[in-house]
Amino acid sequence: MRTIVYIDGFNFYFGVLRNTPYKWLDLVGLVKHICRVQNPDIEIVTVKFFTAPVITRLATKGERAGQSQNTYHRALINRHPDTLEIIEGYYLMEKSTPPRYKTPVDKQDRVEVWKLEEKQTDVNIALHLYRDAMINSCEQSVLVSSDSDLETSLKFLNHDFPEHQLGLILPRKQSQGQKSRPANASLSNLADWTRQYILDDELAKFQMPDRVPTKKKPAIKPDYW
Repeated sequence: MRTIVYIDGFNFYFGVLRNTPYKWLDLVGLVKHICRVQNPDIEIVTVKFFTAPVITRLATKGERAGQSQNTYHRALINRHPDTLEIIEGYYLMEKSTPPRYKTPVDKQDRVEVWKLEEKQTDVNIALHLYRDAMINSCEQSVLVSSDSDLETSLKFLNHDFPEHQLGLILPRKQSQGQKSRPANASLSNLADWTRQYILDDELAKFQMPDRVPTKKKPAIKPDYW
């Protein structure tokens, strides 16, 4: 079954990778593994990774954060040149004046803060999902996201292409008694199958080598990752 995977990079990072030692992750290898566990007949023809360049002046590591992100992307592309596509949006940073945190809310007591918002990613994912189904680029779409903003695009896919298969991989950790983000039922109800979590063992298994060969300099894992 010809399959395209659509990964929401921001959602994946904060759901699975943040504050872990697994950031040097072979995303393509991981999603291939999960999909083939679900159905050995799945043939992944493309993995589309939707992300945005970090704003280095806000990042804890400053310029190193941007360099690390670029290095990671080079490593992924060179490991999977015929499979991976990276589709970039951007971050918008602007002044905002929300109410100060207190109860009850005082709308007159406001503070100035920087508001950081990722732009274009949701729209890009929705359009790629729909267009790829429309032009028959694949028989199955697998979404890796728990963002409910994508619910409408899945509804349209189900309505307009009822024979098209939909899979869902939720980028969340397996709960082991501790509090965790709830599974997104609104998306799961629209999919033919759902993988509810990603295991640490899987993240560890699909780490790339510390040095990934490229046509130029090797892509070297950042030392603080």
